[in-house]
Order: sequence, then structure tokens, then C-alpha cells
Amino acid sequence: MLPWKRLLRPLAALLLTAAVAIVPATAAHAADASSSGWNDYSCKPSAAHPRPVVLVHGTFANSVDNWLALAPYLEDRGYCVFSLDYGQLSGVPLFYGLGPIDKSAEQLSVFVDKVLAATGSAKADLVGHSQGGMMPRYYLKFLGGAAKVNALVGVAPSNHGTDLDGFTNLLPYFPGIGDLLSASTPALADQVVGSAFLTKLNAGGDTVPGVHYTVIATKYDEVVTPYRSQFLSGSDVHNVLIQNLCSLDLSEHALLGLTDRIAFHEVANALDPAHATTTTCASVLS
Repeated sequence: MLPWKRLLRPLAALLLTAAVAIVPATAAHAADASSSGWNDYSCKPSAAHPRPVVLVHGTFANSVDNWLALAPYLEDRGYCVFSLDYGQLSGVPLFYGLGPIDKSAEQLSVFVDKVLAATGSAKADLVGHSQGGMMPRYYLKFLGGAAKVNALVGVAPSNHGTDLDGFTNLLPYFPGIGDLLSASTPALADQVVGSAFLTKLNAGGDTVPGVHYTVIATKYDEVVTPYRSQFLSGSDVHNVLIQNLCSLDLSEHALLGLTDRIAFHEVANALDPAHATTTTCASVLS
């Protein structure tokens, strides 16, 4: 018998649009995110930053590990910051963003309502990494999210899926592998170029009126490929290639969302465009 089950895991790993590399679970996620300073439901947005920021993690990530650098970065700048876990599969702890993406968008909808009710805000801003930069678009387009969201900032988002440098083009030659992916990790199958989910999401245009979109990508992305597939088309879209701001920035997919302060500076600019400052290599020190 061919070892398809043994092949499934490495194939899934290749197809993931993960926000972080898979690492051993740590005690960090066991603690409530509020112990790290965010998810404080008593936080009230200021006049300078009147909207709460909801952080949306990527595939195989979670609400803490994905944001150990960006959440404090935004808090230090006066934002009320929140993050959620979504897309959990039964029997799989700590690693999230694996379930059907349309169902994950429903979970995001519930969470945004909770944040808006707690903060008294009319709208939120969303910042997502990898799947977390793409999944909210389903919420905006099909679940009424456009009325509750001012801006969506996607960091290395899987907006049009990934072909893993052509690897997923091999799937038709291995009957059954796609079905196994769909059954075992639906979010991975949803993010393959040409999936039914992405076809529905992108039909009729990438954006919806009333929401400001920013995409931050790196040309060294090895997960969402080709990297240009991350960019959106629309009248209110700002597509950013990080190397155009700092040619020395070598961040790939995971690091762009985890630790890249040049990317973080662009996130801050997108959240407060009226006070945006030029992003350069020196922004790593800001």
C-alpha cells in the first residue's frame, strides 16, 4: 500500500499559508493574552486612536504566539489591541486556523461584535497575517463585516491562494490527496489556488466599498507564492512590497508578521494614515 497517510503531513506543511513556523507548544499560549497586555476588555480607545485593533493569526498559529511582537508594538502606540483563536479542529490543541475558512470568518464576526460592545466603538480595524489577512475578506464580503470594519491590513496574506512555486499544480496527478487535505485540514485546501472557497471569495472583485485595504508583502515569501498573488485590486487598496521601502529587508513569510518592525511601521501607517511617516530601513529602530 502506498504510504499516502505518511505523505499527507509533509504535503500539508508545504501547502500551509502559516503565520509562523511550526514550533513546539510553549507555556505562553496557556496564559490568557491579557497577561501579555492585550485583550484588556476595559481598554477604551482614545481620541487619537478611536478604533480597537483586532489581530487575526495565520494557519497553525494562535492568538498569542503570532502577536508577541506586534501586539505590544501597537499597545505602546496607544491602541486597544485584541486577538482571537479561530479554526480549531477537534483534538488539536494550540494550533488553530485549520478549520473551514468560511466557518472561521463566522467566529471572527462574533469576536468583532464582542470587542465593539466592550469598547463602545462603532468600527474596528483588522490586522491579519497569512490566512488571517485573507479570511477577514470573507467576513467583510458575506457576513456584514464591512459595516463594522474601517480597515483591513494583510501581512503576507493568501488573498489569491498559493501554488507553492507550482507544487500544488501536481495535486491532480495524485488522486485522493486533495480529498484527504479537505477532510483533515480544510483551511489548507481552501488556500490552494483555484479552490472553491477562493473562487467564491474573489468573484466580482477583491474588495468591498467602505473598507480601506493594505497589503504588505515580501518578495522572499516562500509560502504564499508567487508573492504578487497577495496583492489586491480595487479603488481603496494600498499594496506594499517591503523591499521597496528597505531593500535590505530579507524577511520571509513568517518573519514578516512575527518580528519585522519595518512591516510593523507600515501597519501603524495603515491604521493611522493621517499621521503616517515614511517607512525606511531605519524604521526597525522606531
